[in-house]
Amino acid sequence: MNWFKKLNTAFKKSSSKITDNISQIFTKKKLDEESLEAFEDMLIESDMGITTAQKISQNLKKTRFGKDVSEEEIHNFLASEIESIVKKREKHLVLDFNNTPQVILMVGVNGSGKTTSIAKLCHTWKDQGKSILIAAADTFRAAAIDQLSTWADRLSIPIYKKSPGADAAGIVYEAYQQAKKDNTDILIIDTAGRLQNNSSLMAELEKISRVLKKLDPNLPHQSLLVLDGTTGQNALNQVQEFQKTVPITGLIMTKLDGTAKGGILVQIADQIDIPIYAIGVGESLEDLNQFDAKSYAESLVSTNN
Repeated sequence: MNWFKKLNTAFKKSSSKITDNISQIFTKKKLDEESLEAFEDMLIESDMGITTAQKISQNLKKTRFGKDVSEEEIHNFLASEIESIVKKREKHLVLDFNNTPQVILMVGVNGSGKTTSIAKLCHTWKDQGKSILIAAADTFRAAAIDQLSTWADRLSIPIYKKSPGADAAGIVYEAYQQAKKDNTDILIIDTAGRLQNNSSLMAELEKISRVLKKLDPNLPHQSLLVLDGTTGQNALNQVQEFQKTVPITGLIMTKLDGTAKGGILVQIADQIDIPIYAIGVGESLEDLNQFDAKSYAESLVSTNN
């Protein structure tokens, strides 16, 4: 299944709801205040947020108010607006293999899909012939170490780990030394899945960042925040809070197939200047795709699901 088909499948709930709402709202030929207000409410309900929804509806008003509009025209307009918003955040994750190991710090709350995203990234890099070391710095839960170890075994990738409760920053330090010694291309670090309001775990993340910078001021090369699309508005709050602890260099969005409110990524892109690197659109190792603004926009408002 190609990327666009995967997206269509992933966004089936969101696009079906948007399509149904557009059909209900635009029953009149001319665009009036009543239909504009309903259109704006629909965008808010799709998790695009008040500010972004108002911006989109005002752009529609400027160009079409008082004029005849069709459902197809509204679909095309909305897809174009969404694409223009998220396009500025579209960026590919590029690593500099002239400076190894490339250190990738993975952060996110429990259940966001962080561990699975690590496995998917490792699968892609291994297919590219890169050597990888996984650092199991989530020592908060024994299950997290076990889950990561299972993925590492499945992918035949070495993992640096210790017993639950071990010092996470110490593991990161030792894993980096091991990666340097072995001339490893990529060191990817799993951190404890933490709620952004858990001060002790956020302090641990800050400590990991400090240890890395003592090793090299440029570390980590990437700090990737994994977001669960089903959390809706809370995802925006997560970005804002994690940014206070570790400068986030890119986002990975997962589980958008599990929500009928797939617009949260539009709101994040509109309000926060952080690249969107990838979207998870399934459970298999191949189901982490580079973010493509046009495909995302067209799938989110697709009438062909």
